[in-house]
Amino acid sequence: MNTYLNALSHTPSPSKADSLNGRLVRWIGSWLLPFAFLLVAPTLISNAWAQAYPARAITLVCPFAPGGSADIMARLIAQKLGESLNVPVVVENRPGAGGMVGANFVAKAKPDGYTLLQITGAYPAASALASAPQFDAVKDMTMVSMVTSYPFIINVPPNAPFQTFTEFLAYAKAHPGKLNYSSSGIGSIGHLSAELMNALGNIETVHIPTKGGTTALSELLAGRVDFMFEAPTLSLSYIKSGKLKALASTGKERYKPMQDLPAVAETLAGYETISFIGVGAPAGTPDAIVQQLNNEIRKFVAQADTAKRLTELGGEPQTNSPDEMNRFVANEFRKWRQVITQRKIERQ
Repeated sequence: MNTYLNALSHTPSPSKADSLNGRLVRWIGSWLLPFAFLLVAPTLISNAWAQAYPARAITLVCPFAPGGSADIMARLIAQKLGESLNVPVVVENRPGAGGMVGANFVAKAKPDGYTLLQITGAYPAASALASAPQFDAVKDMTMVSMVTSYPFIINVPPNAPFQTFTEFLAYAKAHPGKLNYSSSGIGSIGHLSAELMNALGNIETVHIPTKGGTTALSELLAGRVDFMFEAPTLSLSYIKSGKLKALASTGKERYKPMQDLPAVAETLAGYETISFIGVGAPAGTPDAIVQQLNNEIRKFVAQADTAKRLTELGGEPQTNSPDEMNRFVANEFRKWRQVITQRKIERQ
């Protein structure tokens, strides 16, 4: 018994205790080190990507034909982003299916930051219309930032039998199915904006889809259609010259450059349609690269000459975080899906 008590009360000498503690620390460290590496590895890899990026030219895919408002904006973004990153940014037009051909190409591209997509208001609209989408518009694309946003303008020929939006609605109600409008295609944001107006205004107008570019606007200028929803980027010069008459803007509030022009929402409560231009990248693009692109976009949009040019093109300079833009696009997707269902538009 005394031997047992002596053993319990025995304390190792300081040298032996230190040796034991050291071995214990090394043993614990040998087990924890791999787990610690797993925790920090994504950050280390992401930072490594950012330090090496960009090492070569970047492709910005414009999902619409050359010459349209989206193409004009894409070339401005490419120029300014290239200057900011000090590498060439080349615009590649891949039109088709309301922008989905180009979007699908980017969604399936290598997520290394060298293939980017110009995101427009058409992106969530066309995605919502797709009956058999080749990719998930929300999950398979990482939003980087907006660059600009703007409402649409409802334009009519100067000799139209109505001079105000109120008169337009009254005429449409009195002549159901008589008025027609052009757009860049089925499921385009111009198409769905008009269908939202039809639903809220309890009117029926006829959709005339075109092949995109400036074709829809040309049809209106030629007097072959009665109205259209067009971005200020292309319509402002024709409005100023008197070749078109503006009836209303589609934002929640009046369009700042045209404060005398009423908003549709002043007559149709709850109506709001805005378009936007931004940049997206394939899902899986390293966070550090996405954030670097976001930072560079914020820088050049804040430049006085860029802001001036965006305003001249009819937009309002606007940037946001990747998370904010992801949420916005997801909300737009849900809104257009509801319009498509309510108006019984056949999904393509």
